Order: sequence, then C-alpha cells, then structure tokens
Amino acid sequence: MLANNFKKSLLAVNVGLVLSASVSGMAYAADENQVKEDVEVIEVRGLRASNKANINAKRFSNAVVDAVTAEDIGKFPDSDVGQALGRVPGITVGRSFGQGGSVSIRGTDPRMTLTTLNGQNVASTGWYDQLNIDRSFNYSMLPAELIGGMEVYKSTQANIVEGGIGGTVIVKTRKPLDLEANTIFASAKGEYGSLNENVAPDLSALYSWKNEDETFGILVSGAYVDREYLRQGTEADLDWGLRSSIQPSSFLQDQERTAIDATLQYRPNDRFEVGAHVMTLELGADSIGANMYINTDTDWGEGDSFCQKFNGAGVCTLSVTPEEQASRIFFQNWARKGEMTSDTFELNAKYEGDGYVISAVAGNTKAEGGTQMSANFGYGWWGDKFHEVKWAGTVDAQGKQIKVNGRDMGFTRDQLDSTVGTSTWTGIKGPNSDEETYAQIDLDLDLDLGAINKFEAGIRVTDHEFVKSEYRAVYVDDVADRNVFNTEDLYSGTMPLGYDGWTIPKANLDAMINSTISLVDEFVYSRPAYGKIEEDNFSAYAMFGFDSDGIRGNFGVRYISTDVTSSGHVIDNTPADNLAVNAGWSSAVKSVEGEYSDVLPSVNVSFDLSPDMILRFSAGQAITRPNYDTLFLSSSSGYPDDRDFNEQITYGNPALKPMKSSQADLSLEYYYGDGNLVSATYFIKDISNFIVATTQFDQQIGVINNDIPEPADTWTVNNYKNAGGGEIEGIEFQINHAFDNGFGVNANYTYTDAAAPAEVYTDNLSLFTESSKHSANLVGYWENDEFSARAAYNWRSEYMIREYGYYYGNRMHDDFGTLDVTLGWNATENITATLEIVNLTEEDDVQYGAAGVNSDVKAALKDNFPTWSFRGETTYKLGVSFRY
Repeated sequence: MLANNFKKSLLAVNVGLVLSASVSGMAYAADENQVKEDVEVIEVRGLRASNKANINAKRFSNAVVDAVTAEDIGKFPDSDVGQALGRVPGITVGRSFGQGGSVSIRGTDPRMTLTTLNGQNVASTGWYDQLNIDRSFNYSMLPAELIGGMEVYKSTQANIVEGGIGGTVIVKTRKPLDLEANTIFASAKGEYGSLNENVAPDLSALYSWKNEDETFGILVSGAYVDREYLRQGTEADLDWGLRSSIQPSSFLQDQERTAIDATLQYRPNDRFEVGAHVMTLELGADSIGANMYINTDTDWGEGDSFCQKFNGAGVCTLSVTPEEQASRIFFQNWARKGEMTSDTFELNAKYEGDGYVISAVAGNTKAEGGTQMSANFGYGWWGDKFHEVKWAGTVDAQGKQIKVNGRDMGFTRDQLDSTVGTSTWTGIKGPNSDEETYAQIDLDLDLDLGAINKFEAGIRVTDHEFVKSEYRAVYVDDVADRNVFNTEDLYSGTMPLGYDGWTIPKANLDAMINSTISLVDEFVYSRPAYGKIEEDNFSAYAMFGFDSDGIRGNFGVRYISTDVTSSGHVIDNTPADNLAVNAGWSSAVKSVEGEYSDVLPSVNVSFDLSPDMILRFSAGQAITRPNYDTLFLSSSSGYPDDRDFNEQITYGNPALKPMKSSQADLSLEYYYGDGNLVSATYFIKDISNFIVATTQFDQQIGVINNDIPEPADTWTVNNYKNAGGGEIEGIEFQINHAFDNGFGVNANYTYTDAAAPAEVYTDNLSLFTESSKHSANLVGYWENDEFSARAAYNWRSEYMIREYGYYYGNRMHDDFGTLDVTLGWNATENITATLEIVNLTEEDDVQYGAAGVNSDVKAALKDNFPTWSFRGETTYKLGVSFRY
C-alpha cells in the first residue's frame, strides 16, 4: 500500500487541480492543428484501423475510457464478448461453462461491474437454480456478431447510469443510417472442440437498408449457435460428511443460443430523429452430469484406512487402495432442463435545436430463466450388478491437481444394475424472472461562459422487479412400487468421465426427465423459496463541460434515490400443506420496505501537456446496489431432512445500503505516430458499506424438524448487515504500436492490490471475489490487403471464486493463461475465410481450497486441498463470411 495520507488526499488534490486549471488555464496549449474528436473520422477496416479507432476513443474522451471496436460487420476481435473485454487493460474475465461469463474491472467483484446496452440496463437471470442471484449480466448470452463496439468507463461521470463501482461497460449496437444502403453480411462457421469432438454450427447475418433520402432505415441481424460443451475433471467436494473422497466427473451441456436484433431509424430532417430497438436473446442449456464417488480413506466407513497422509483440515491427501481390498463406488447422473431468455424493447427520440439537444428514451427489458426440471439416478453396491465395479489404486492430492493412478474405472451400460429408481428428493423447478421498465430524458446545452462550454442534465426513472420461485414434486402415493425403471431405457451412447477420460454410458436426458415426471402427482409451490424484490429508482444529474487552451473535462453530480420492497413468506407456525418444506411458513406473503438516497460527485480533467501527451485526472464517488440474495426476506436449507444440526435460515434485509466507493485516477498518455499509444494509470478506490452475514448457532425460530432422531428447534441463523470497508489500488501499463510493414503489437499489464473485509466471506479471506493481483495481455498481429494473422495471449494470477451456498463454496482458481490465434484470408473483396483457435495450449482449469483450517467452510475448501480440476479444451472455428 502507498502512504495512507496520499490515498486520502488524492481525490481532493484532483478537484483542486481541476478548479485551479479552469480558472487560470495553467496548462500547455495543444497544437492548433490537433485533430478533435468531432472531426476525426476513422473508417474501421482491418486490425490496424480497429486499434486506431480504439485509441481515438480513449484519446478524446473526457473520462478514463477504453474501447473495443469491431473491425467491420461481423469482425469483432474475439468470438466471445467476455473474451474481447479481457484484452482491455485492468479487466479480467471469469469463464463460465466454456464462455466468458463475468467481468471484473480493476480487482473489484464482478457484481461491481455494470453492463448496459446502449446506456440502459439489460435484464438477466441464470439458467440454473443453484447459480448466484445477482445483478451482473451474463455475457455468454450476447453474440459478438451483433455488436458494433463497447466502451469501458473506469472513472465516474455524472451522466453515466449508476451501479458500477468497478466500472461501466456500454455495449453498442449498430444503426441503419450509419451504414450504406443494402448492406449485407452473412457468416457460417463450424466449431470443433478437442474434448467434445463434435462439429457445431455457428451462423450470423445482417441486413441494413435505408431510402435514397437517408431519412428512414431498418437493420436486422441475427446469430445462432448450437454447440455441446463438455467439462471433464475431478471434483472433491467431500459429500455426506465424508472427509476423504474424490469424484471423477463430466458435465455435458447442449448450448443452443439464438439472438435477434432489429433497429428502426427515422430522421425526416437534420434536427429530429426517432427510433426503435428490439433485441431478443435465448439460451437453451439442457445438461447431463455424471459423477463417480470414490472414498479414499476407507471402503465407505468399513475396514482399515487406506490413507497415508492427511492435511491440516483432516482430509486425506495420499491414498493407496490395494487390489485385494478394492473398495466400492457410487455413481450418479443428473439430468436438468434449463433455459434463459432476455428481451429488450426501446423507443428513443432526439431533437437538435440551435445550441441545444433534447433526447429521450423509454423501454422495457425482461429476462426469464432457471431450471425447468431436474432428475437424479444413482447406482451403488445394493443392486444386482454395479457392486462388481470397484476401485483400487493411488490417489495423490498433495499438489494443486489430483492425480489418479489405478484401475480403469470405465464401465458399460450392461454393468449398471438392471433396474433403477429416480431420486425422489429431486424433481425441482426453479423459475426466476427479472424485469425493468425505464424512461430517461436528457438536455445537452451549449454555453459560452469562458472555459465552460456545455451543460448537461437529465432525469431517469426505473421500475425494477426480480422474482425467484420454486416448485417441488409431490410424488404419487404408490411411488415406492412404481419407481422402477429399466436401465437400458435411460442410456444411449457413451461419453468420457473424469480427467483421464474413462468411458461410461451416456445418460439420455429426456428419458430420465420423463421417467421422473411420470411419478409426479403435482408440483407444489415452495413458500420458503419464494422472494420478490421491487425497486423504484430515481436519478438526476447535472454536469458542466469545459474546454480551454490545453485543458478539457467535466464536473457534476448525480443524485440517486431508491425505494425497495421485499416480499416473501415468514415463519409463523402455519401447518404444512402437502409439501413438508412449507411447515412453519406463512401462507400469506409479507412485505418489508427500505430506502436510500445519495449524491455522487465526479470530476474529470485532461491536460494537453504537448500535442501528443495527455495528463488525465478523475475523481468521484460510485455505488453498487445490494445483491438480490441479500434483500430476500428469508431462505432456508437443510430442512426438513434427517441430518442433525443441518437446519439453516438466512434473513435478508431490504434496508441495506449500497456499497459506496470514493475513487480517483491519475494517468499519463503519450500518443505518437499513426495511432500509437503508451500510457500508465494509477487508480485507487476506498469502498465502504460492505454487506456482511453474521451467524448465530443453536437458535430457536419456532420451527421443529421432526425428521431428525430427536426432533428439535435448533437452527443456524444468518443475518445481513452493512459493515466494514475495503481498499483497491493499482497501476495499469499499456502500449499499442503499429509498424509500417503490417506488423503490430498491443500489450498491457495491470497490478491490483485489493483488500476486502474478511468477515464478509465464510472463507475469512481478505480478497475481493475474482480479483487477480496481476493480469496481462500480449497481442501480436500482421496484415496486408489479402491476409491477416493475430495471436493473443491473456494471463491472470490466481483469484477467488465464490458461488452458491455451502455445496459449491469458495475456491481459489489457479493462475490461468490462454493463447488464441486468428487467421484471415480475403479471398475476394467481399468474401473472407477465417480460422479461429481458442486456448491453443489447452490450459487446465485448476481450483483449490484456500481457506484456513479454522474457517467455517467444508474441509475440501481448506489448506490448499485440490478441490476441482478440469481439462483444458482447444476450440477451433473455421468459417467464411460475405459482405456487400
């Protein structure tokens, strides 16, 4: 850490510099011929031009901004939006199920990153009932082909929508009046993965038309991909109280993504314009999971221990099971149907008068998603065949990855039991919905008050609602007699299992789901799982812009006010209906209200030290609203079941205040030659109002669990509150250089020192979620009129992953680096062939338990135990595109 007094005073110093410079104009005057933002036009064609456009956006912005620009229609620099953002200095991307899923800016939690579509929020939910319920946008939903570009605001600015302490990502779509009439683009790619070994179609197209007068235009674009994602590896979650077990596992998901975008523009004259924009995104995410459980200590509690070494948390790290004492195993399949949709509709208008511009926008964005149905089938040592499948060999968990050396644990469908029953504790539907209706009006007024040349003001209102629900299967009365299915009807084909790729039967998802549904009498609403959050948000801003000899920028304030209503069922000893989990919960819904407001100042100033060198300052305050998980009235787990001391309830708090950051940036940027850049940026963030979960044990809440041997009202009670603060500081370095011979290089490095309050997390580690101390990118490229080549290496140091509840828990992800290659051939003026290779080095996904042995997490997440390890996959995309 730098000196504390320097940290605390930098914001004040920045403000002082801005004010003094505004009054006295004390800065070096820029060259009179320096190109200004409103007159420099770059036709974006090719890698070099794309880099130049990115640098141009950064150079002439008043705030601390980085840009990612599509080289041309359908030619985004990366095939994955999240991956493209990961090239930006200070940004790291968390991959989720084979794609970029979350974005962290400058060491902050991804929940502190706000993503907007053309400046407005995008509704988003998860496709899976056990994913975190938060406000972050799922980038895997958004195809790169639909995007014209992105801007990343790392500093605060009064006219930017509030919500991003880390920063704000503005995704921009294309408009028809900006393109030539009858612009056509079409692309077809085939994707092949080194693990799934299937060829998947990846299609996209765009058509843009406008009339001869260029007063009316329509643009329609779409993208479709249907791919299988296969994850193979070894897990060690130590289920059922076992302190020594591993799980060779595989997860196979059918990811079918459809995206459609349409924009209409009408501009009858130079002053007035109206438009409409529609975007619909859909992700089908049906999946099957396969897990084999091997007890590495004993034979499921019987016989002598096979373990030779234990770690400090009492978990076996070296086990040798001899052939003559081969141990039994348990094998299970999960079948889940899941999907996620996100639809946005927007109307906008703009009128440009003499010295002023009035713009307005109104729209609605709605997302639905979650698990539609789940089923589970398991095999152990109790059936007629599978008891013969046993394990013998060595399991070495002393490093960051578990090494398995012993029997080939592959088996055929004929080795499974002849019949099997579905697990009646499954059969859960978990639909969620997220919706926001918004309206905004802005005024942009030219001024002539010396250096102050612009005034901007605006008002924005939103009505936001998030609802989570759950429906549990109630099975027919004679389920015990009917719950018998022929195993051969539940499997078709084969698939690999675990890191070593043992071959096992492949579950038939539809057969498993339909078999389970055939036993269901009805699906009953779960009271404790329901929650609804309603937010009425109001914000208003006023911002002045200034531009004088060698100095430009803005200063202003944003006022925000939020009313929160949280609704759900509460404990009141209401008897259960025909669903046991409802016992004790009210039949009526109760609502609790909360509110908060704040004023967020900001200032941005840029000094032209010379025609090519800019010194940039920014300072301000930002907020991130409480996560939905913390606002729900209550949620419970471990009830009712037959495990002692497993009952847990978490009380949310709608009166929680948002996290707040006071932050500042200082950068020096040198622009030279034709679109080249060298820069260094120092940044600090002082974050307060973290949300902490306090825990009390052996509490009575008025609900008795009658399923345990000695019925009792003994619960673990969690409560959320605001407490504690954290600090982030770091430095970014960036260089972009294009040589005259077609070669070029982009490189950046970011160092982040981030310390969050340890009491916020159950692992008790003072680390922001998904925060890497070091991150770097190195991109080299070459191009001429006919060929192009690009190699991009992205690396980040270790970072914490924190997921849903106790089962998944908190894990440290090992440092991770990927090498991606893109080759292009312009066969004709209109036809281009491309080859894209992602993760050429097949970097593994390695995660381990980093918590101390005395922390309140399960043993597999402590003392550096290798919790998860998945094989790295190289993905190849061969395609051809047509432009006209």
